[in-house]
Amino acid sequence: MPDTIRPDPLWFDASLCLIGSDWRPAASGETMDLLNPSDGSLLARIAAGDAEDIDRAVMAAQQARDGDWGRMTATERGRILTRIGQAVEARAEDLALLEALDVGKPLTQARADVTALARYMEFYGGAADKITGETLPYLDGYTVYTLREPHGVAGHIVPWNYPMQIIGRSVGAALAMGNACVLKPAEEACLTALAFAHLCRDAGLPAGALNVVPGRGAQAGAALAGHGGVQHVSFTGSVATGALVQQAAGRNVVPVTLELGGKSPQVVFNDADLDAALPFLVNAGIQNAGQTCSASSRILVQNSLYDAVLARMSAAYEALSVGPALDDRRVGPLISARQKTIVEGFLDRASDLAVAARGHLVDAPETGAYVLPTLLRDVPPEHPLARDEIFGPVQVLIPFTDEAEAIRIANGTDYGLVASVWTENGARQMRMAKALRAGQVFVNNYGAGGGVELPFGGVGKSGHGREKGFEALYGFSQLKTVAARHG
Repeated sequence: MPDTIRPDPLWFDASLCLIGSDWRPAASGETMDLLNPSDGSLLARIAAGDAEDIDRAVMAAQQARDGDWGRMTATERGRILTRIGQAVEARAEDLALLEALDVGKPLTQARADVTALARYMEFYGGAADKITGETLPYLDGYTVYTLREPHGVAGHIVPWNYPMQIIGRSVGAALAMGNACVLKPAEEACLTALAFAHLCRDAGLPAGALNVVPGRGAQAGAALAGHGGVQHVSFTGSVATGALVQQAAGRNVVPVTLELGGKSPQVVFNDADLDAALPFLVNAGIQNAGQTCSASSRILVQNSLYDAVLARMSAAYEALSVGPALDDRRVGPLISARQKTIVEGFLDRASDLAVAARGHLVDAPETGAYVLPTLLRDVPPEHPLARDEIFGPVQVLIPFTDEAEAIRIANGTDYGLVASVWTENGARQMRMAKALRAGQVFVNNYGAGGGVELPFGGVGKSGHGREKGFEALYGFSQLKTVAARHG
């Protein structure tokens, strides 16, 4: 265990909500147990916020919009976000430890998430005063221009798989545009959300600009999505819950950004550089134990290269070690016993499929939520495991004959979040990039190293709206047109 890890990783009271300037218990006084997925032990007790807490947080956010935060210039907002990014970097090892313990991800992956959070703050800090309107040609005697203005109070419902990254790309962008935020982190993993709120206050973010209310989805999450004082809702999570969030927000005619599930393919043609592709093929499926919306759970391989890909991916899987988060192996536990049961249920439905290879457990407690990374071969495209999101370390290999069949299979699910194509043929690269039904398409890579600058979002049941980059800033603002007649 590294010397930098503290015996007690909690340097704040995890049982409190941040509402306005105050850290306070949930109005009900209730708490929830937060369990360590590596061994099932009690990690912390967190506030079980409900509709009353959400209502107070929304009022605090509106007061911030009407007060110091709303009057602040874009340049000043950007400087605060930049300081927040610096504060994140200063507490990088503490945050990584919290994320590893809370989510179950290996320390190396948790550290990468800290780096991403700091980068989001840096990016949006620099972008805050770069959003401009336009001057539009119109009739003689008129000057017409547009303004980008914040929605007002933005609600953020963040999942448990990448708390820091998703806070960075949603809350960071919303704050940069001048919105005030109410954040409802997932009840399964919310420690870094609370830690981030402490860092924001220390960096000078005015009271009420960011409010954090942990709680159950059915109480706090539903209350935030349907609150009449919220002008924009950002949700990342499952398709079923996303539909409920959209319905709740729709009753108030409030715009919603949804980033939902995925069944993302990597398409490997026979001229692909297999040495370059192999790390991406494997890592995109097993990172964070496969609990990633953009995970590449389908590997489509042209027939003549199929056996070579099968052999090399099988060898890579057999070398995968699985263990507790702080052991920093390639794969950690799933988030919870419940998620383990869900993934094992999918694998039970795969009894008719051939297992090509599995990883192996190393010093993993029986009380942890572990599932062995599993590679399935020769999977029919219509099989449930080739169509449904598993959200675990399971990948399927699917052979194809030609480009037309590859497109048909790749587009043959309800999802459309990310896709990748591996080929040295430039014309094919362009054809595939246009034909693949996805919000992001990568050519001879996958994920582009995190891509803080790259617009991210899906089509179909993967959701709508875009996060990351400048597109997120546009989404967290509304356009006003001013037409001045002056003769």
